[in-house]
Amino acid sequence: MARLCPLFSGSGGNSYYIGSRSQGVLIDAGPSCRRVEGMLRLCGVEPQAVQAVLVTHEHTDHVGGVRVLARKYDLPVYGTPGTLDAISSQLAGVELIDITGGAELAGMRVEPFPISHDCAQPVGYRVKTGDGRKFCLATDLGYLSEPVKEALLGCDAVVLESNHDVEMLRTGPYHPQLKRRILSSHGHLSNDACAGILPTLVQSGVRRFVLGHLSDTNNTPERALEASLAALTQAGYVRDVDYLLETAPVENSQGNVMIF
Repeated sequence: MARLCPLFSGSGGNSYYIGSRSQGVLIDAGPSCRRVEGMLRLCGVEPQAVQAVLVTHEHTDHVGGVRVLARKYDLPVYGTPGTLDAISSQLAGVELIDITGGAELAGMRVEPFPISHDCAQPVGYRVKTGDGRKFCLATDLGYLSEPVKEALLGCDAVVLESNHDVEMLRTGPYHPQLKRRILSSHGHLSNDACAGILPTLVQSGVRRFVLGHLSDTNNTPERALEASLAALTQAGYVRDVDYLLETAPVENSQGNVMIF
């Protein structure tokens, strides 16, 4: 069965492992190589199991550790042409591969889909494992576009951004220009926007949710969960019966693994 390990999530760094104990891929590697290695081992996965790094976009919290990791383990790095062009100067000597048409990696089928964010050519990823399970990661979203919704529907497990509580953001310490950026169609997805689609996803067959990329300034895990639970409860769904729901930790120091 497939293993999802949310290694890191948030503005300080992002990285997720998807696969089995013996082989899989990383989606993003924002923290240092050393920290990613340590978190993989906590989740029962040796770093040598990683077959490739998939990059969603070029922001530092998603690619900060890619260069050292890719060089140390001789890993190819996959991304869109725009993203690869944006990071190519940092990755001299690393094999860069265009993911636009999808790829077969570590016994899985990986397909990118476009997202709206303030960078070159960002994507989320939908993964079909060797045993037919479907996983989707969609974070750093300005809004839930039709390609994003289509990718999320019918998956077995989903990581979806629940970045901020709108009221906390509006009254918080960020500069007005940064607030406008986060709230824009190229910014980040709010708790309410994330929660709004969850009943539809449960209806489509999704049973496991991880709320990701929570802001440590403009959100709390409790607020993110509260918004999602309210939407799902109002739709008549029961937690731990109809679906499982959790937030991705800033650092997965407990080594939690989702089997699906």
